Amino acid sequence: MCGIYGSTINFSDDVIRQKLAIVNFRGPDYSGFIHTPDVILGHNRLAIIDLDHRSDQPFTYLHLRIVFNGEIYNYRQLKARLEKDGYSFRTSSDTEVICAAYLAYGESCLTHFNGMFSFVIYDEAKKILFGARDRMGKKPFYYCHKGQSFEFASQPSQLKLDRTFTLDQQAVKEYFIWGYVPEPASIWQEVKQLPAGHSFTYNLSSCTLNIKKYWDLDYSRENKFSGSYEDAKFLLNELINDSVGIRMNADVPLGVFLSGGIDSSLIAAIASRKAAHIKTFSIQFNEKGFDESKYARLVAKHLGTEHHSIECNYHEGIELINNFSSYYDEPFADSSAIPTMLLSKHTRKHVTVALSGDGGDEAFIGYTRYKRIKMMNTLFLLPLPIRQLIGSLIRFSPNYILKLIAIGVSIRDIESLYIKMFGGLENSWILDPEKGMNNQFSHIFNVSNKSILEKVSDLDIKTYLNGDINTKVDRASMAFSLESRAPLMDYRIIEFSRSLSTHYKYSFGNQKRILKDVLYQYLPSELFNRPKAGFTMPFREWFRAELKEYVLDNLSKSELQKIPGINVERTQEIIQEHMSGKWNRYPQIWKLLVLSQWLKKQNEGRPVIQAPLVPSL
Repeated sequence: MCGIYGSTINFSDDVIRQKLAIVNFRGPDYSGFIHTPDVILGHNRLAIIDLDHRSDQPFTYLHLRIVFNGEIYNYRQLKARLEKDGYSFRTSSDTEVICAAYLAYGESCLTHFNGMFSFVIYDEAKKILFGARDRMGKKPFYYCHKGQSFEFASQPSQLKLDRTFTLDQQAVKEYFIWGYVPEPASIWQEVKQLPAGHSFTYNLSSCTLNIKKYWDLDYSRENKFSGSYEDAKFLLNELINDSVGIRMNADVPLGVFLSGGIDSSLIAAIASRKAAHIKTFSIQFNEKGFDESKYARLVAKHLGTEHHSIECNYHEGIELINNFSSYYDEPFADSSAIPTMLLSKHTRKHVTVALSGDGGDEAFIGYTRYKRIKMMNTLFLLPLPIRQLIGSLIRFSPNYILKLIAIGVSIRDIESLYIKMFGGLENSWILDPEKGMNNQFSHIFNVSNKSILEKVSDLDIKTYLNGDINTKVDRASMAFSLESRAPLMDYRIIEFSRSLSTHYKYSFGNQKRILKDVLYQYLPSELFNRPKAGFTMPFREWFRAELKEYVLDNLSKSELQKIPGINVERTQEIIQEHMSGKWNRYPQIWKLLVLSQWLKKQNEGRPVIQAPLVPSL
């Protein structure tokens, strides 16, 4: 887990040092760069596999130079095959294996990798840059291609340094809907994200950029699993065991994030069988209704792990909020980023790698909103005029849930309703909210042989899991130089989940059915007989109490007027509705706080953290 950088612009060594120093937290173990006639390559290393300096980057393999962020989990098996084909290795790192695989298989080397990665290879013989981002989008990749120049980095702040970029107003609209800026855009007009499951080739002679998709979900359902439920459960258990096993390979201490829920408990249970001594970590809130740490402790006790429960209070929370945009270079409004940062901060005191349960809800239909959309789908069998009539009859009800239903049933189709649920159905505080609708994944809903649950699950894998969950965990863990690995995001598990019949995953309200039944082979079901709990902050309460003055100061009328794309008067009303206890408006308030803070950071200019940096030859 590291930070990468590269450019065809002939920046001075001092500027390169600054660009790498900005994200030194991504890789504090070594920083270096090379300056060739064609390209600059830079790297911040967090040493996980082969800690020797021989594996520092930029790394040279024959006529190739590479900068790489992430891990190739199956590199040992791949290395053995390549050695049989005559390739030799001087390190025990996965970085070298990527280079050899590229020489052996060309661009199709990507189909041989099981991992999380973003990398760029400088092929000096062909005078090209070849790069890629992993299938699930675990690792970030930003780039700027303008005229005859090409620059790339792990985080956009590196690109912005020493350059002038323009705020993308459309990206701001999309942020208000999704809570993040969806790929391939970024918050800056000049900067783009390489989409997950894509590769690129940049020709250094012609200065042309060619982007290709090398992986995607199977939306057709042509590869439907034909075995029995017991067959599926057996195969899923085998896949998860292998996925956990290959992610436990590290030359540094490793632990597990344990919330006490289905997904993280399954990962912890399997990991504890594969290693004699496992450390587990959970977050603890003092606020009633938010603290799930007692369930994590019960699971840890049953498994016999060394468990650490980390308390989250508003004093430490406010410190992280104030520094939020230093790590999240773009506006990012998932409030669970704060406890994730806190969890990462304290976990890093004990281990350098942590396994997580991310990916289970999206792949196996686990979110509560899936139940809601299934219920609403029945109403959407009615013609739109009838639904609009129903909405008009109940829209003035004092009951907030009925008001939301009135808005929901009046939307033209179930797909648009699902997307609008992310931004909050009541968007009267956003100017032209329809302009924030991202339609690049509309093809997912056009598949006729999939149920609504399968469609929204596919959509979440391509949007929410990629743009929200992966961004949250990458920035939060990297802020404290911690590597996070997600076994349930192994592309083999994702593909297998898409092949399963819906009732294997969702049956009569039983969500994640098959995943639970795999879990119950390791842990008693009695530990999980409770409603699903989200990983959320108690901002609803804090914004009305401890953080009330903080909110009112930072979102005063004068501050709101600096935020583009909002109706200031209506936004003030929404803030007051929350403070009075009339409605829960904390999601909207948090989006505003994050964007306001981010805009201030851009106006103030970002201080550069100086770090030791040695050019490598």
